[in-house]
Amino acid sequence: MQYRRLGRSNLRVSTLCLGTMMFSDQTPLDEARNMVASAREHGINFIDTADVYMRGGSEDMVGRLLADQRNDWILATKLGNSMSKQPNQSHYSRHWIMQSINDSLQRLATDHIDILYLHRDYPEENLEEAVRALDDVIRSGKVRAFGLSNFRGWRIAEIMRLCQQANVPQPVVCQPYYNLLNRNPEVEILPACGHYGLGVVPYSPIARGVLTGKYRPGEAPAEGTRAGRGDRRMMQTEFREESLRIAQTLQHHCDGRGIALAHFATAWVLANRHISAVIAGPRTLAQLEDYYPALDVEITSEEESLVDSLVAPGHPSTPGYNDPSYPFYGR
Repeated sequence: MQYRRLGRSNLRVSTLCLGTMMFSDQTPLDEARNMVASAREHGINFIDTADVYMRGGSEDMVGRLLADQRNDWILATKLGNSMSKQPNQSHYSRHWIMQSINDSLQRLATDHIDILYLHRDYPEENLEEAVRALDDVIRSGKVRAFGLSNFRGWRIAEIMRLCQQANVPQPVVCQPYYNLLNRNPEVEILPACGHYGLGVVPYSPIARGVLTGKYRPGEAPAEGTRAGRGDRRMMQTEFREESLRIAQTLQHHCDGRGIALAHFATAWVLANRHISAVIAGPRTLAQLEDYYPALDVEITSEEESLVDSLVAPGHPSTPGYNDPSYPFYGR
């Protein structure tokens, strides 16, 4: 396992982070236990969850699995997405930040969270209130550091300004959606993180499965796959004819090199100088173990040029690529 510094913080994290969104949903306890054991055996020390994953189910399972090894892990969770229909059980009021953190600590069976992410960027939020509340929980010891997930570049800058203005510890990490089919973060998010010293830990390096090569242009996706279930986010972003053709072109290249496309795609993300780690979000032990060989793949300058010819730097694979969960507002 390789370890990298998390931005300008003094934390060192494994370049693979175990994402647990599937825990207690499609991943039962015994399988999750085997996955955590495998991750630890392979040197992974970074694990990621969120309160909204199965409405606390993932956090609860992670807490049970880490009970006797808590101090071996950098534990990250998130808040901000709606946990119920109650008006104050989401977003970033001081009230909800305090309650949500206490709830997460209880589910995770720990006295502290190493990294607490604001899970998404709500344009209407009073970020100063959120920043001051985070200052209090960091000073209390319940949270060691905070991060930003799915924030746009200018909003990262705004958070940094508010932290400096209020003498609040600044965020240490950003978690964007970034892979070689979606290079939008290269325009502002990654440069902002580099400028301010935030580590970057992207999710979905294999584009929700498209960059495994299992989906083929002109063919219906197999039942049981994310595309086969008609996942709304995937169908409006990754599952495009152009993206499927790009994946097949890269699959052909990887076949010639004798490596898996998923390993190439993960290694490509890790080759970016701003990246501290990538989040692997496996459903099964076999899927987790399939990430490990990516750490041995080196991306050549010729391969960088190949990717650039297929997806231009700073752009997505095709116009209209717009995540419905994080839309562009336009006019």
